[in-house]
Amino acid sequence: VIPPPVIHIESYSEDSISFSLKMSTNIKVSGYVVNIYWTFDTHRQEKRTLVIEGEKSIQKVANLTAHTPYEISAWAKTELGDSPLSFVHVVTSGTRPVSPSLKAKAINQTAVECSWTGPRNVVYGIFYATSFLELYRSPHNSTTSAHNATVLVQRDQQYLFLV
Repeated sequence: VIPPPVIHIESYSEDSISFSLKMSTNIKVSGYVVNIYWTFDTHRQEKRTLVIEGEKSIQKVANLTAHTPYEISAWAKTELGDSPLSFVHVVTSGTRPVSPSLKAKAINQTAVECSWTGPRNVVYGIFYATSFLELYRSPHNSTTSAHNATVLVQRDQQYLFLV
């Protein structure tokens, strides 16, 4: 039986998490697959995947959001096959940024100008879709460090926007 890997949180801050991965077995490990999940504004679950080579590993994941719950799951790739998943949960320190205040205005039938307020020197995600279900499951999206963006849309559709 292949055991799940041990995920140990080494440290965390407002914008990063450091963790180590190891196996408590003599089975040869060729690497790990790690998923980091978080929920964006209760509408959209985000995921970042890391593929890590080697037996032991300490990883640092940066560009995270302050005071946000993260779930880290990992499995090991071994000579006998893949291990079961293991999970840990951690909440980054600090104060979560205030949600931006969004304004969307149609420029013409295929372009919408989005603008918002919020802190400088951060990356914003713009998500848009024609229904709440699509906004949750598979929205169109882009990122920017600016406080406005022009989004191209299909004519004769109503859209929901989230920043």
